[in-house]
Amino acid sequence: MTEADSTLYLELLKKVLTNRIQMDNRTEWLAEPDSGSAEPEAQPNMFSAHTMVSPEGLDTVQYCVERALADKVPGDLIETGVWRGGICVLMRAVLKAHGVTDRRVWVADSFQGVPTAGEDSHPLDQEMGLHNLNTVLSVSADAVRAVFASYDLLDDQVEFLEGWFNETLPGAPLTSLAVLRLDGDLYESTMDSLTELYPKLSPGGFVIVDDYNLTPCRTAIHEYRDAHGIKEEIKPADSVGVYWRKDF
Repeated sequence: MTEADSTLYLELLKKVLTNRIQMDNRTEWLAEPDSGSAEPEAQPNMFSAHTMVSPEGLDTVQYCVERALADKVPGDLIETGVWRGGICVLMRAVLKAHGVTDRRVWVADSFQGVPTAGEDSHPLDQEMGLHNLNTVLSVSADAVRAVFASYDLLDDQVEFLEGWFNETLPGAPLTSLAVLRLDGDLYESTMDSLTELYPKLSPGGFVIVDDYNLTPCRTAIHEYRDAHGIKEEIKPADSVGVYWRKDF
């Protein structure tokens, strides 16, 4: 694939992932309940896109993957918390566009939504109560595989890690990472991902955090960075997310 073909392919793919080609209607993220419930209710099937990430956020993912490839940073690519899989599809597409056959994309998710925040959960996770939106956040592994297949990108360079992060990540059969994207929303999910995966991030690799605007996630990021002396500059990925590059 020529450089011009690669650019055209990836730009078109990002437009399809974010529903800017189809232009289907979207409903609102939350609607007021029609019962006595104190919490708003998520509306099922509210998005027809394959990702909720902004165009700017997708550009950041592409930049990080391509920069890691150009600089020969060793390792695979992973996202923890994938929803319909759009970001992982983009990662796989970047590898394909650049003819990379020796790296894998890891698709890590419970495929059941986020964990229920009970009395033993972190207080910030309890306060947010994001599990109340699991009717929207829960997407099956087979549905995500179907999304990959629709782009002709479901192959042996795509690996699924199915289950809660604290159960699947400790024994995950990956040794090094070039890009680590965190989209677990919660404090505990974010901390579990960092604890198990950041030590596997190669020097020069990238961390992308989707939910930095959410207090539980942001708190986990800074607690982990402080505890491990991580000083690399945090840069905006889009209006809600951030990224940083691990020092060489």
